Amino acid sequence: MITPKQIIKARWHRWLEGMIFRLARPDALLYLAFFGLLTGFLAGGVIVLFRLLVEKTQDYLLPGNGPENYEALPAWQHFVLPLLASVLLAILFYRWSKGIRVLGVARVMERVAYHQGYLTVRGFFMQFIGAAIAITGGHSVGREGPHAYLGAGIASLFGQAIKLPNNSIRTLVASGAAAGIAASFNTPLAGVIFALEVIMMEYALNSFIPVMLAAVVATALSNAVLGGDPAFTMPDLPALSLVELPVVLVLGLLVGACAAVFNHILTYITTKTQQYQIWWRILAAGFLVGLLGLLQPEILGIGYDTVNATLIGEFALWSLLALAFLKILATSLSVGLGIPGGMIGPAFFIGATLGGVVGIVASSLYGDGVSHIGSYALLGMGAMMGASLQAPLAALTAIMELTYSPAIIMPGMLVIVIAQLTASEIFNKKSLFVTLLRSNGLDYTINPVLQLLRGVGVASVLDSRFERHDPLLSREHAELLLKREVRWIIVNDKEGGVSNLLPVSELAKYLQLEEQDSQRIDNTDSNTIDLLEIPARRLHLSPISLQANLMQAHTRFEQGDEALYVVFQEKTVAVNSRIYGIVTKKSVEDAYIPHKTSTASW
Repeated sequence: MITPKQIIKARWHRWLEGMIFRLARPDALLYLAFFGLLTGFLAGGVIVLFRLLVEKTQDYLLPGNGPENYEALPAWQHFVLPLLASVLLAILFYRWSKGIRVLGVARVMERVAYHQGYLTVRGFFMQFIGAAIAITGGHSVGREGPHAYLGAGIASLFGQAIKLPNNSIRTLVASGAAAGIAASFNTPLAGVIFALEVIMMEYALNSFIPVMLAAVVATALSNAVLGGDPAFTMPDLPALSLVELPVVLVLGLLVGACAAVFNHILTYITTKTQQYQIWWRILAAGFLVGLLGLLQPEILGIGYDTVNATLIGEFALWSLLALAFLKILATSLSVGLGIPGGMIGPAFFIGATLGGVVGIVASSLYGDGVSHIGSYALLGMGAMMGASLQAPLAALTAIMELTYSPAIIMPGMLVIVIAQLTASEIFNKKSLFVTLLRSNGLDYTINPVLQLLRGVGVASVLDSRFERHDPLLSREHAELLLKREVRWIIVNDKEGGVSNLLPVSELAKYLQLEEQDSQRIDNTDSNTIDLLEIPARRLHLSPISLQANLMQAHTRFEQGDEALYVVFQEKTVAVNSRIYGIVTKKSVEDAYIPHKTSTASW
């Protein structure tokens, strides 16, 4: 007797199958939009919890007003606090990391590129707890990278839990990352551009819509709980005049060079310390950052309070230079030695201080003809983000949303382009995220064809025109197959499992040759055809999951598989598992070369 539980399970399974087939197509926009909304709620909720934990802890630990008032602590605590945080982080990584060494945006990029966007529960909690300890403990890291990871992580875990196809999980991961960035700065559009520019490396309608919805929902949720105040206090900044464009050009060159220095120091520290265990590196980071905190406590934490002070012109020239240099060093030590934090906040800090330096120098040279120092600090923020993270459009969008001023667009475009070209072309530096991955022994390359294949599920290209048979087949049944729209015969092995794939065209060729053979000996077995013995080209079959994307199928063919049969779960495939269809190398090729002429006869 069928129980209600079995009925519910069967209905859920049928619904899930239908959903996978719909989402496997690259144009399943309505369904992706729905899941983008859900992702926004999930990611926004996680970000709100994280910020409440960090900011309430900082309010308890730090004197005065504001969550980052590390400067008001006694001098000895400037050293002890980062060191204590490192002790806790070392214990965390020693006991629970299980080989996880890189978190934040870099980790998300690597998982999207090589692991279908699959993030783990362990990594999620390592990022949540580790980043909370690092930020409250005063390490020179940002919250935006952890926010992006946490948003992407909860989206990935949700997609895995309901067994969405892998091409859709990839989109959900980008949606979660966008939600994290958007909720961090109250800049939803910058979150969208960052996710598409850095995480997915593509701009497509089926990606834009769910990512935009996730960013909007997460921002609205963050505003409802934490308020809608912007991350930075922006003074009224006048528009830059055309005569100031040479100064903007100089700022771009300076920031680009400093971004290259930042990248170089981070690479050096990471590669030179790889031989040591992560917990020893984390302890060293706490000790060294603590020493730097004794010299300049403003570099501790994310540093948004220092950015705000720079925007309104509170610092002198030499103070800004010292802050920029020490922040580069402190962030390189923190991130390079394994502290699980982000780099966007520190990039804003460094860019703001460098912009303040240029603004002060320009004011001393040109007097009242130069705009407010805050304008140059803001341009420096965008330039450093664009040059160091190789995200120029996201950087421009961020500074535009922070100021709500279209007048910043033209000088912003100039300074970001100059800074990026200086860092990437003159100094040959990659994104800090790519640098961090490669320094930790992880590769990261972008191939447009593989990008396309990741966005399409095998369910959208499988061929369901097949029949499954035992090796022995009657001649009448064989002739009947030729009259029907069947392209493939899946041949069972002796135990009843899947063995080989025979194109029906090969069977037709054999029957035609037999009919023409006038010397065929008539015997009792003449009415039986052995599909494993007749002269024909057969393909060895291997299983692949219905959730898989074409990138996974392509990889299997590159590894030597001849043909794939699609089942619900590859890991649990059995003799009686349902087969949804056949995927061949040609069907994968046709997905990105629609008019390719294959040399294969089928």
